[in-house]
Amino acid sequence: MRTAARIGALASVVALAACAPTPAPEGASGRASEPAPATPAASTAPPPPACSPEGIRITELGVDAAMGLRAMGLELVNCGDRPYELRGYPVPSLRDADRDPLKVTVVPGARPITSGFDQPPTRIVLRPGERASAALLWRNLVTDPTVVASNGAYLDIAPLPGRPSYPVELDGPIDLGNTGRLGVSAWKRYNGTSSTNPPAPSGPPSTAPTPDSRL
Repeated sequence: MRTAARIGALASVVALAACAPTPAPEGASGRASEPAPATPAASTAPPPPACSPEGIRITELGVDAAMGLRAMGLELVNCGDRPYELRGYPVPSLRDADRDPLKVTVVPGARPITSGFDQPPTRIVLRPGERASAALLWRNLVTDPTVVASNGAYLDIAPLPGRPSYPVELDGPIDLGNTGRLGVSAWKRYNGTSSTNPPAPSGPPSTAPTPDSRL
């Protein structure tokens, strides 16, 4: 359908060009009329989120998916005018399409979900303009037909426990299935290249109990 539409549109353009009037001859001055200068196209890119009162901005870096495993990169930039210290894990919270809070088990390190994101937190001091990254990990699994699948339509992130949360714009829902679990990796310094791609799953997700914190 798209190909046919494009061919039809192209044919219309050709027909209009054939019916276009012949340019008028040069005037008495010997100069042809000059075309109007082109107007630059307005930019459609959305503006970046505003810098928060504590001098940071958190944005999504994109989502990678493999065999039901999802990994979403997060970027935190120091957009303030003084150093900003991090040591620990981001604190996510989710809301559904009606903006009602979702009950989610947050797993620091993501061990029961996948391996490779269990590096312990380290102290990071970001100078103005420097960045840190972390990842959210989850599996889109539906293992119990009696449990309604969860889709997070809105995400809020606190950089550390006890600090304010900030909304993070999503490109798509966080589809937890009915697992209800969301893993987080520790913040680490971000050099501009993606460091949040999920490793290849080595087996089914673990069901072992963990000391999770519930939102």
